[in-house]
Amino acid sequence: MTESVDVPIIASEVPVYAHPGDAGADLVAAEAVRLEPGERALVATGVRIALPDGFVAFVVPRSGLAAKHGITIVNAPGTVDAGYRGEIKVSLLNTDSTSAYDVAVGDRIAQLIVMPVPRVRFLPVDELPDSARGEGGFGSTGYQKGTA
Repeated sequence: MTESVDVPIIASEVPVYAHPGDAGADLVAAEAVRLEPGERALVATGVRIALPDGFVAFVVPRSGLAAKHGITIVNAPGTVDAGYRGEIKVSLLNTDSTSAYDVAVGDRIAQLIVMPVPRVRFLPVDELPDSARGEGGFGSTGYQKGTA
């Protein structure tokens, strides 16, 4: 088991992990919003945190909302930097082309994943070392089993 990290929080409802071993803690809506088909809205969570230096929080979609209702996050994952102290808001998008979706106060709308992030030094070079993948980019591994 990894060591836990203390994160100071101001919240109307503190995020909780639904199951032992879950990576994301649930963020809930602090306001009611109706998302018409194709519409997006910035939804308040009432959560403000103070991450320690060397950590980041990612706001990610809930798989159940996506699968059952087509609700996702526009900028997934949303990045919460260690220095940010404002309210975490979630930019929800209704991808369903025919049905509106109502978000009620207290509904679980996203998950918050907190992770350590190393500070990197970018070292300018004239050439990069070779790798097995090389310059293969979008679609270079194919989308069907056995294709390249």
